[in-house]
Amino acid sequence: MKRAMREIIFDTETTGFDPASGDRMVEIGCIELINRVPSGRTFHAYYNPQRDMPAAAEAVHGLSSHFLSDKPLFASGVTDLLAFLEDSPLVAHNARFDFGFLNHELRLCGRGEVSLDRMIDTVAIARTMHPGAKHSLDALCTRYGIDRSHRIKHGALLDAELLAQLYIELTGGRQIGLGLAQEAAKEEFGAELAAQVAVRSVRPARVFAASATELERHAAFIATLDKPLWLEGALAD
Repeated sequence: MKRAMREIIFDTETTGFDPASGDRMVEIGCIELINRVPSGRTFHAYYNPQRDMPAAAEAVHGLSSHFLSDKPLFASGVTDLLAFLEDSPLVAHNARFDFGFLNHELRLCGRGEVSLDRMIDTVAIARTMHPGAKHSLDALCTRYGIDRSHRIKHGALLDAELLAQLYIELTGGRQIGLGLAQEAAKEEFGAELAAQVAVRSVRPARVFAASATELERHAAFIATLDKPLWLEGALAD
């Protein structure tokens, strides 16, 4: 029996661009996909970075030092996060950035890093599909008609939700899950109920033939026409 495909779309917000220089992750948002369809399960958390929030970073995501001051440390919530991630592939936009901060936080609290083998980068996918175009999340949402009107500032869970829609479009749209839907239904509900979600077979085209009476009426009508255009070539021959 085919196992359902589980993937995690995630996004992070940080104090800056470089964890090696002391920047920290302050927010993470994750969306679970099963067979490229959102399951409804999410994970979201804010973290106290134990440092100041630069004004440039706060202007992007709106998370102030004051807001984060009473939030838990990453180490105190890491078990819940790893339990949600499991061993699933992790999808992110410009994924090396998010993986870099996630693995930096894991190292700081003595946990093993997430393997880059699990990384799926939607920027890399978009570059292959649309070379020369803009590959920001905003630009790609516009290209695929994904509504982002409610996105005033960056937010990890909101951006993960937008990215989930984009990833589905980049990998074939929602129809990609149709072939796997019946297998998942069999596993959960059994073959009898799974048959109800089977894709219906295409019916053969119906053949319509004119009756002898209809053919006679058609011939009589044609005979009343004065020099029809479609006969001019035949008459000339």
